[in-house]
Amino acid sequence: MTSPDSPPRTFTLAAKPRALTPLDPATVTLSVLIPVYNELNTIETILDRVHATPVRKEIICVDDYSTDGTRERLVALHEAGYIDRLVLQPENGGKGKAIRTALSNSTGDIVIVQDADLEYDPADWPVLLEPIIAGKADACFGSRFLGGPHRVLYYWHSVGNTLLTLWSNMLTNLNLTDMETCYKAVRGELARSLVGELKSDRFGFEPEITARLARRDARIFEVPISYAGRTYAEGKKINWKDGIAAFWHILKFNVFA
Repeated sequence: MTSPDSPPRTFTLAAKPRALTPLDPATVTLSVLIPVYNELNTIETILDRVHATPVRKEIICVDDYSTDGTRERLVALHEAGYIDRLVLQPENGGKGKAIRTALSNSTGDIVIVQDADLEYDPADWPVLLEPIIAGKADACFGSRFLGGPHRVLYYWHSVGNTLLTLWSNMLTNLNLTDMETCYKAVRGELARSLVGELKSDRFGFEPEITARLARRDARIFEVPISYAGRTYAEGKKINWKDGIAAFWHILKFNVFA
């Protein structure tokens, strides 16, 4: 008990949980951003898989100056109505630049990057989109390391991804398991608001977008996805030099940018 002369108690109110911001699943549109460079053998297959996914979508392809016939095939597919918007880059600028270009041309409620190879499966989109549509998340990352089925490939690639994710988590204070994943679904208005901030032209896009979302205090979820990685003989482009550069990108975009 307190005496009559005791000062009144004061209480610090706990912060309220952030309000849910659901989207209408009947009308939500997904912008599919497809950066393409020399993927003639897979581009039609991945577009078939994109079209087969039962989600309202707009498909935006950016050809990063392909030289293997992909560019011409994309033009034909666009003319046939298989692609909603096609941008032909005047020179090879890198994956990050292609994604920025696609993002600038998007209008959807949610955006997602879809690589033109067959490593990531659009059949995983529903589980990625659910936390955003439910209003619980501003972004949802698809993790290759949360137990989904995956092709068994390079051990040292998995070690590198683990180290890069650890380094990124230390600077963003997130607890992701797969920062380098291609599958990052983001609310459209939030993603487009980042276009002017995004600077990375090559594979530094993944650590940069993660850092930018962390700085915006975005609500980020992570869900398991399948993964069918390809070998270098099958056309894999990222290499050990990009991995080393990613350590610098993480530092740069979390500390200096």
